Amino acid sequence: MSEVVVGDGVTIHYDVFGRRDGPPVLMIQGLGTDSRGWALQRMAFGRRYRCYTLDNRGTGRSDRPPGPYSLEVMARDALAVLDAEGVERAHVVGASMGGVIAQIIGVLHPDRVRSLVLACTGPGGPDHELPPPETIELWMRAAQLPRDEAVRMSYRTAFTPGWTDDHPEEYEQWVAARLDPPTPVECWLAQMEAVDGYRDVGVAVEEIDVPALVVHGDLDRVVPVSNGRLLAARMPRAELVVLPGQGHAPMLEEPEEFATVVCAFLDRVG
Repeated sequence: MSEVVVGDGVTIHYDVFGRRDGPPVLMIQGLGTDSRGWALQRMAFGRRYRCYTLDNRGTGRSDRPPGPYSLEVMARDALAVLDAEGVERAHVVGASMGGVIAQIIGVLHPDRVRSLVLACTGPGGPDHELPPPETIELWMRAAQLPRDEAVRMSYRTAFTPGWTDDHPEEYEQWVAARLDPPTPVECWLAQMEAVDGYRDVGVAVEEIDVPALVVHGDLDRVVPVSNGRLLAARMPRAELVVLPGQGHAPMLEEPEEFATVVCAFLDRVG
């Protein structure tokens, strides 16, 4: 792992892997998830690209400053990784909250972006569809539990119904990754409040003029697929791939399918 100190003194940890001469790809994970959320993509991506994955502020090995956070600041954190590595422009891949951060980079820093891959995310705004009631109810029940139990219960909604029962050992590995090191509650809430703030206002994705791929599972219980469809429809150069039978974490549930779809796009536009 490497690190970079950003403008407000926060240290951001990141990892670099893949072909030294490959096109650069910046990979940004979602709420409370560190760079290990891309672990199952390392081999497929690393064969083709030079990849940069970071722990967002408040998560993983990065510093955990008190809130409030903003997604604009987190976008600058991600770009600081590219600056530290001397990368001017990169393909940017973002999942969930990381997908919103990628959108913000595309709007505010278009000169840094070769293309965008936006997974299990949406543009926000008044047309954003919230999670279904059963997801929200489960999260509320989990919030009453001790931290480890709360993570184990709430994280299930990232996967398709039944997947965690069919893959108990794999699921426990992903739960353990979220607990070691854990995202402190106050940092998780700061990230969540930053996401809520964007969701109300939305991102001006109509201004993004680079090739974009929107990837979304049709069984996503956290960010319903209607948000991915809306995102693709609003972006002038976007294409949409809906993954049948996939939930909010296709890069974990079906890593080969996810890598195939994304790498084919990057190869084509890169």
